[in-house]
Amino acid sequence: MTRQLISSGSTFEADIGYSRAVRQDPWVFVSGTTGFDYAAMTIAPGVGEQAEQCLRNIKAALQEAEASLEDVVRVTYVLPDAADFTKCWPVLRKHFGKARPAAMMIAAGLSDPRMKIEIEVTALKQR
Repeated sequence: MTRQLISSGSTFEADIGYSRAVRQDPWVFVSGTTGFDYAAMTIAPGVGEQAEQCLRNIKAALQEAEASLEDVVRVTYVLPDAADFTKCWPVLRKHFGKARPAAMMIAAGLSDPRMKIEIEVTALKQR
């Protein structure tokens, strides 16, 4: 079993000292991921748009680990404003409606006031 460290290229990963994801077959652990577009280092103002970008970022990390959103078995959502969670449901249902992972939502502050959601997932790669 080899350990694969996956980076998105985000400056946060190098600055803080973590990986976007870690693959330890058959598991893939994706760090808390925000709605930043890492190529442009920009973030959309709306929580729904940020949720969509979070999942694009997560999907890219999973693909590098040879997994997909359908392999996700656990997801944790963190939002500074719990009232915003319902605004994300259509996006979350679109991406997780088939896998239907175990889930938890936490209301807590995030490190940048522009961030409206952070999503962390654990995937079990299907053989």
